[in-house]
Amino acid sequence: MVRIVTDSSTLITAEEAKEMGIDMIPLCVSIGDMEGRDLQVDMDDFYSRIDKKEVPRSSQPPIGDVVDVYEKYSEDEIINISMADGLSGTYQTACSAKEIVENGENVTVVNSKTLCGPHRYMVEKAQEMKLAGKSAKEILDWLHHIIEKTESFLIPQDFSFLRRGGRLTPMAAAFGGVLKLKPIMTLTEDCKRLDKYAIKRTLSASVSAVIERMKAFGVNENHIVYVTHANVIEDAKKVVAQIKEAFANVEIKLSQLSPVFVTQGGPGCIAIQYIER
Repeated sequence: MVRIVTDSSTLITAEEAKEMGIDMIPLCVSIGDMEGRDLQVDMDDFYSRIDKKEVPRSSQPPIGDVVDVYEKYSEDEIINISMADGLSGTYQTACSAKEIVENGENVTVVNSKTLCGPHRYMVEKAQEMKLAGKSAKEILDWLHHIIEKTESFLIPQDFSFLRRGGRLTPMAAAFGGVLKLKPIMTLTEDCKRLDKYAIKRTLSASVSAVIERMKAFGVNENHIVYVTHANVIEDAKKVVAQIKEAFANVEIKLSQLSPVFVTQGGPGCIAIQYIER
């Protein structure tokens, strides 16, 4: 039997994972004296602590948690669809756990080269394929194809969170939050860091720049667009409306970012991502 395993980059909660029939291993997050797991901490308390200038931190899941999941399915073929290598140590932890367990030859760790919305879609579709009777090879072939059919953009409000996280290219880190402009960040070609895509003066102008890129990418009704935000629902709704005006027939999904991604992108950030169905 094929088993689908993933992490909380997908924004899939423990309850949703159980309902789907997959295993989701949450990343770790801490702020002040509060320590917990991604998607399991009180968000009001989390944002309140940020307002008090407490600094959040995140880390990959404990390797023991990954080992436990692999060993639970010792007779099965396991596909672990991980968040992008380089943006977290989660992928490397998943690979290290594979080397520890006796059934490691039955484990395939997939670097999704993405996170959040597109990562969730990959996991949802992989599980659908598994339930439809597709083999591990068929699922992996599809994953390796679809990994190249997605793009991600981040519009941060507080650049200090990105700089502190150390996941920027040197040029992007040096740029900082100059003149309170709106930088648009995107994944580097190897999907391991964030780089500056464009600089605009307003959120609307930033979204317009992303929309132009979406048109060049060929986004149409065969794509899903994800808009995720860090506690700025009204701004996020405006982003959705702006994208909807440009792509009337495209499905757009709106959701909140988890503590781990607020830790990296900062409060007020908005992500725009899309993936081919």
